[in-house]
Amino acid sequence: MTKIDSKSVVTSGKMKMPVVGLGTWQSTPEEIDIALNAAIDAGYRHIDTAFAYQNESAIGASLKKIFASGKVTREELFIVTKLPIIGNRREDVESFLKKSLEGLQLDYVDLYLIHCAAGLVNKGFDNMFPTDEKGEILLDKTTDLLELWKGMEAQVDAGRTKSIGISNFNQSQIKRILDSCRIPPANLQVELHIYLQQKELVSFCKQNGVTVCAYAPIGSPGHKAFLEKVGVPTEGLRVLSPLEDPIIKEVAKKYNKLPSQVLLRYMIEYGVAVIPKSINPTRIKQNYDVFDFELTKEEFEKISALDRGEDGRMFGGPESRGAFNLMEKHPEYPFPK
Repeated sequence: MTKIDSKSVVTSGKMKMPVVGLGTWQSTPEEIDIALNAAIDAGYRHIDTAFAYQNESAIGASLKKIFASGKVTREELFIVTKLPIIGNRREDVESFLKKSLEGLQLDYVDLYLIHCAAGLVNKGFDNMFPTDEKGEILLDKTTDLLELWKGMEAQVDAGRTKSIGISNFNQSQIKRILDSCRIPPANLQVELHIYLQQKELVSFCKQNGVTVCAYAPIGSPGHKAFLEKVGVPTEGLRVLSPLEDPIIKEVAKKYNKLPSQVLLRYMIEYGVAVIPKSINPTRIKQNYDVFDFELTKEEFEKISALDRGEDGRMFGGPESRGAFNLMEKHPEYPFPK
């Protein structure tokens, strides 16, 4: 097995993504400054956000202070943001990335992702989930992923992002882009944890030079509360708790580690980057403290066997419910129906 330490990266072309990053989904502007400083102090050099998280300005303000303090330079950080689903048209990519860069107070990001394959109608920067007079979500069923990708490639040409990639895409959608692109996707960000390991998709990406980054790598304890907060129905929402799995707890006890650390270590050894989200400085430090132990072959195989396939999916899919299911009728909806 390749040695994994705090300097480990997943690479695609010139892109070198640190294997552990800080996720910022659901982090409020008030929480961002504490979280970012704790992460930088702990050793993180990878920060993940998105236009849809509506916290880019807070991240930008915090980064400005961090750079001024001399803790790190811009060049030492790997910063990721994402094109929102209301921007899934070739002609809209530039304006959304410029808006993100303005909020982040940066000249460029290291990686720019299409947040989801399905697109919504663009009713302005501040309307993430536009609806009609009946309250129905306004799907843009004309989404053209190949044209959209050309808009992404243009951002690399313009120097606004160093690399481009995708998030919440399925294998056939990725293949269509790989078959026609000028600049291949450097990264795929998807839900990945012990109950949803997506082995076929991960293998396909590795064979095609696309790195993978896992969101919700320890599960998503705050998912339901977030959906309720933004008014998305949660009836039938699948809630799973990888942190409570007996096998994970057993391995954690052996190494005197937390279940969260075992979950992250497994994913890193699986060959993907991870972006656990936290606003708690102690947990942020713990989530980075995963480089001083290694799973045995037997332990790795036992955890690998915990995969539930589609029954482990929490974001999207027929049984999981949640925000993605608002787009179920879109022709580019990426999850099983």
